[in-house]
Amino acid sequence: MNPISIRLLNQQLIAPQNSKPEDVVAHFGAMQAQEYRMMRWAVEMRTKRPSEKAFTKAFNEGRIVRLHLLRGTWQLVSAEDYWWMLDLCAPKAKHVINGWMSSNKIAIADEELALIRNLIVETADQKGSVTKEDFEETLAAKGITMDNHRLSYHIRFAELDGVICSGDLLPMKVASKRVQNDACIDSAERKQARAMLKATYALSEKKIPRTEPIVRDWALARLATKYFQSHSPATLEDFVWWSGLNVGDCKRGIELIGNHLYCDSYKGKTFFLHENSRTRGFRKGEYLLIPPYDEYLIGYKSRDIVLDPAFKHFAHNNSGIFQPVIAYDGRICGNWSPFKEGLDASFFIGEHDEKNLARANEQYIRFKSKSLL
Repeated sequence: MNPISIRLLNQQLIAPQNSKPEDVVAHFGAMQAQEYRMMRWAVEMRTKRPSEKAFTKAFNEGRIVRLHLLRGTWQLVSAEDYWWMLDLCAPKAKHVINGWMSSNKIAIADEELALIRNLIVETADQKGSVTKEDFEETLAAKGITMDNHRLSYHIRFAELDGVICSGDLLPMKVASKRVQNDACIDSAERKQARAMLKATYALSEKKIPRTEPIVRDWALARLATKYFQSHSPATLEDFVWWSGLNVGDCKRGIELIGNHLYCDSYKGKTFFLHENSRTRGFRKGEYLLIPPYDEYLIGYKSRDIVLDPAFKHFAHNNSGIFQPVIAYDGRICGNWSPFKEGLDASFFIGEHDEKNLARANEQYIRFKSKSLL
């Protein structure tokens, strides 16, 4: 078994099979979306013709949704998976958030939760895509003072209850330009420009068609199928880490689709591969410009298959902050800077091939050129 080539294929990083960004997200089930700007590249680099415009359109039309879900962190899910994944994963995510609140000595009474929830719904219903600052304004108008941290918990609980989800992506390039020249604009315009740099929220019922609930076992089977189709080969520990569910639930999911999985060993570990896993089509000599928090690394508990542990500090720190990395034939070998002019790259393993590296950068440039923002 060559786990690197198989992962590249099933992660759609080599010879991608999908044209639509929402199909990529549905293939994964959930994709990490911590970085608001780079989540678009994470999805589109896995399509046949990467286009920032295509992602933005799918996102604004509600075919792709961003919310806190697995492990209490930002995820992208497809509209078709949104409701059943909430039913399955929200209880554990709420447990995680309650643990964070307890450690920060924060308690929210039911009366407060209901009051703030109604104001969140009222604000989103009136304004459509709203920012956190819009919620703060509504609270202030009602004479309610609340610190930023506490309001964040209210927003997350509203997400996990299926009340709000991501709103539209706003034109950040325009906003950045305005902020740079904010001496020339009045306070209202300045506030609007800065708001454009923020995540937005919308009412889920207005954004995403509701789907029929499914039984828990079916949901566990579906989640396991999506994970192993997109991440094979992977271990049980990898699945537990990625899903944020408990070990028993993950074992149950594997058991339910067991006849569609097969096992292989690599360096003394047992890996599961889905029967639909792609194993052919690997091309040598390919560079990949991988965004921070990408599924290629964060989708596994153990990352040493593609990242030498001696160099892991170049890719992420112990606090869970991930950096943009470069992969060559699937192995992480360097870093790059997505927001600088030209290709700002550095390598910590081996020499590099300028021609093939330039080809990877050209794909990223074409992706950015096809933008609505």
